[in-house]
Amino acid sequence: MKNFLVFVFTFFCLVSAAQTDTTQKIIAGRRNAPAQQKKPYLIMISVDGFRHDYAEKHDALFLQKIGRENVKANYLLPSYPSLTFPNHYTLATGLYPSHHGLVDNHFYEPSSAESYSMNRREKVEKGKWYGGTPLWVLAEQQGLLSASFYWVGTEAPIQGILPSYYYHYNEKIPIDQRIQTVVDWLRLPEDLRPHFISFYFPEVDHAGHDYGPNATKTGLAVRFVDSAIQKLTAAVATTGLEVNFILTADHGMTEVDTVNRVLLPALDTNVAKMVWGGELAHIYVKNKNALPALYQQLKQNANGYEVLLKNETPKRWRYRQEDDLYNRIGDILLVPYWPRVFSSAGRRIKPGAHGFDPYAVEDMRTVFYAWGPAFQEQKSVGHFPNVDVYPVAAQLLGLPYSHAIDGKKKLSRKVLR
Repeated sequence: MKNFLVFVFTFFCLVSAAQTDTTQKIIAGRRNAPAQQKKPYLIMISVDGFRHDYAEKHDALFLQKIGRENVKANYLLPSYPSLTFPNHYTLATGLYPSHHGLVDNHFYEPSSAESYSMNRREKVEKGKWYGGTPLWVLAEQQGLLSASFYWVGTEAPIQGILPSYYYHYNEKIPIDQRIQTVVDWLRLPEDLRPHFISFYFPEVDHAGHDYGPNATKTGLAVRFVDSAIQKLTAAVATTGLEVNFILTADHGMTEVDTVNRVLLPALDTNVAKMVWGGELAHIYVKNKNALPALYQQLKQNANGYEVLLKNETPKRWRYRQEDDLYNRIGDILLVPYWPRVFSSAGRRIKPGAHGFDPYAVEDMRTVFYAWGPAFQEQKSVGHFPNVDVYPVAAQLLGLPYSHAIDGKKKLSRKVLR
């Protein structure tokens, strides 16, 4: 029996490894347009779950130095909900989640009767879910090559366009190999060399969820990323190119109540469909005539959470009926009172979470650092919403755009030379 269990375990590991695609994808035939080959270079880094105070709290010495000598915000304000997929795509498009379509990590689209989930590859790779014009699409449309070592949306043909170089998301590729890949991209001939590169770190978010934002292991993850960014910066410098960096994140992290769980109400599935995460639940009512009665029933029985119609949410969230361009936000929203979260009975509540209102819960706020020849030195810029990052990146890369976005160009004038 023991040998059989060893065999089963080994077979499972081999199958899992075989199913992990770690190969680089290259779109054949693309070249930088001659007029674009002298444009600047930008590496945009996201450190998932990097709270606004982590560099000081957890002794990220390289980032502290970057912040003193270059551009640093007091904090970056995520969009609501302060979750991974909505905010990564907001950073890439300059649009609030209700305007680009990724309104949550998981949601339902009544018009097509389809659901989206960040955990389902067949959904993640489908271009229909992604509105707006992300930076890599904007670049490729104008004959400027792009590359991605992970970013939300880069695995889907958005407006029919993928980055010239990209990977399917996986956590199997070691950091030194990822850094070397970026260097290899920047050493390609001018006509093949990407000018916009996105780069993503998951480690800090994982540790924050599993151990909480104040934990020793979260500090270790922060310092690992800090060291990796220093390595990346030094390795890129060996190319001799003048490369610019933006480092930011999707959200922060907060300690939550792991004892007093908030249970979701039972729903008649003939009346409504629920899609939920720990910090937000969407209820999609099948027959709108049933909406008033269901809403009143939910409000009367709510325990540990707020019940809101879509047109009752705070205006600052930009998450109302009038904002919901793709009709993907629930008719009724259930929002737990921080620091409590939704959880099913018997399920372990992890000590760290995000997704709360970033205007009300300061722990949701994150970072913005920028350095390189295009950026000013020793420049503090207070705070601003994450939709403002897109105009900075587009202007730095010399990519004009005429489509409407939510981001403003005021930040660009403050931080660029």
